[in-house]
Amino acid sequence: MVVKTVVAYRNLIRDYILLTKPGIVVLVLITCLTGMYLAAKGFPSPWLVFWCLLGTGLASAGSAVLNQFFDRDIDAIMSRTKSRPLPSGSVSPLSALIFGSILLITSFYIMAVFINPVATFFTLTASFFYVVVYTLALKRRSPLATEIGGISGALPPVIGYTAVTGKLSIEPLILFLIMFVWQPPHFWVLAVKYAEDYKKAGVPTLPVVKGIFQTKVRTLFYTAMLFPLSLLPALYGMAGKVYFFTAFVLSFIYLILTLRFFFSKSSKGMFLFFYSIIYLALLFSMMVFDMTR
Repeated sequence: MVVKTVVAYRNLIRDYILLTKPGIVVLVLITCLTGMYLAAKGFPSPWLVFWCLLGTGLASAGSAVLNQFFDRDIDAIMSRTKSRPLPSGSVSPLSALIFGSILLITSFYIMAVFINPVATFFTLTASFFYVVVYTLALKRRSPLATEIGGISGALPPVIGYTAVTGKLSIEPLILFLIMFVWQPPHFWVLAVKYAEDYKKAGVPTLPVVKGIFQTKVRTLFYTAMLFPLSLLPALYGMAGKVYFFTAFVLSFIYLILTLRFFFSKSSKGMFLFFYSIIYLALLFSMMVFDMTR
């Protein structure tokens, strides 16, 4: 009996963690910390890092939970998402709503009390765009949801930078642009693979509305645009020659892989999808490693 209870609680904790999309939270924290490190020209105050990453991470987690709360009917239809905690019934909708709300409220409190008003504003904005603009307003109505909703995912480095400086400048805007342009091609590769799933659920993603070929064209366009943007931190003096070389090589490989995806007759491009994640993590990590002081 005790063993069954322990297993049940362990499974419940696992399901609540899954609701927060921990993989996305990790990427959010990496880009946020990069912004902080670049702003401080070194490692910032440990307490500032702790509170900022905690607040930003909770905002990302809470937004993910509310996204799944509102999308639970869609997730139940799609084969890729039907085993998630809400459509599978392992977590109740009310519990998810309360959980997500508590995470967001806690996040905003931490940012307002321990960081500063500017970083708090961008944290609120990121959550608003993901939950309200992307999930509620656009996702079920327009393929533009991916691009406009991408504003939320592009803000973590801005949050990190302004947490240190308390003001906006060109440096965090460069980081924002890199993140903003990286997101659509990253998602569209997945959207192409699961086009039938999205069509069945009535979600007007780009492959559903415009077709596979047009999606591949847009994916190639955004990846090509990301190439020069990835070099801006070095050209603007935020990072050095090692970063420039690394960014050039990583972006060149990304472009080649996207070209292969473009000319491929197959709609599957999961290697490209996973490379895009590795690309972003390495790009921001190298930015920190070769930062100019």
